[in-house]
Amino acid sequence: MAELNLQNAKLLITAGDPRQFPATPVSQIALSGRSNVGKSSLVNTLLERKALARVSSAPGKTITVNFYDVDGKLFLVDLPGYGFAKRPPQEKAKWSALTDGYFTKNRNIDRVKLVLQLIDLKVGPTADDVTMLRYLSQTGLPFAVIATKADKLNKTGRTAALEALHDHPDIPLGTPIIPFSSQTGEGKAELWNTVLKYL
Repeated sequence: MAELNLQNAKLLITAGDPRQFPATPVSQIALSGRSNVGKSSLVNTLLERKALARVSSAPGKTITVNFYDVDGKLFLVDLPGYGFAKRPPQEKAKWSALTDGYFTKNRNIDRVKLVLQLIDLKVGPTADDVTMLRYLSQTGLPFAVIATKADKLNKTGRTAALEALHDHPDIPLGTPIIPFSSQTGEGKAELWNTVLKYL
């Protein structure tokens, strides 16, 4: 990673309202996915930190958009996790407003270069994932599918799960699909290469 100094990464802002999104003209890579899919672990793995992003013990707890400043050249933007069943309706409404606000009220939407859509490889796309995939297709923003927890499957199961993603009607042909594991570090280099390509 000659282009970015990963040691120079910090949580810049935790925004609970679109008005708090930073106005800094920096490229953004957004992370989308359901609660408990491994977004915080992915941020920590990408930025080579143990606990920069807090891994929540209770899924669905965080309803904020977290902006991580990477070397002053890139924001990794962690969108709030969706699909957490126990969340009360008013919190679900807040989630929708905040996530939708990121795509519709973001002053720097033109700086969003890529959305990383995280899908648990073992579980496959849930109904909420499919809704998000369709939403991303409508926005026209480029996205890549990150198949998390890839270490949890045996070889046969993994091959079948990846084939199902490649054949999924809501994942357009040619969309990058990257098997990823925060446990083993698999997919980290490929993911950074993909991000740099879109930057």
